[in-house]
Amino acid sequence: MHIETIKLAVPDWQAQALCAQTGADFFFPEPGSSVREAKRICGMCEMRSACLEYALNNDERFGVWGGLSEKERLELRRTAL
Repeated sequence: MHIETIKLAVPDWQAQALCAQTGADFFFPEPGSSVREAKRICGMCEMRSACLEYALNNDERFGVWGGLSEKERLELRRTAL
C-alpha cells in the first residue's frame, strides 16, 4: 500500500515570526482565557502585518493572528466592506 504525505506550504514569514519561537498555547487559548500575552508578543513581532494579512486572506477563525483576536478580525472584516 502506498501512502502519500501532503506537505502544506508554510509562508516564509512564519519561520521568522515570534510565535514560532513561543508556542501555540498563547495564541490559541481556551475559550474565555486572556489573549493579553499573545497580543504583547505580536506587538513586538516584525511579521505582524504579514500574519494579519494571511489570517484575513485565509479566513482564520480561531486564535490570535497579527495581534488581533477572532472577534477583532471579524469586526475588521465588517468595517472593511
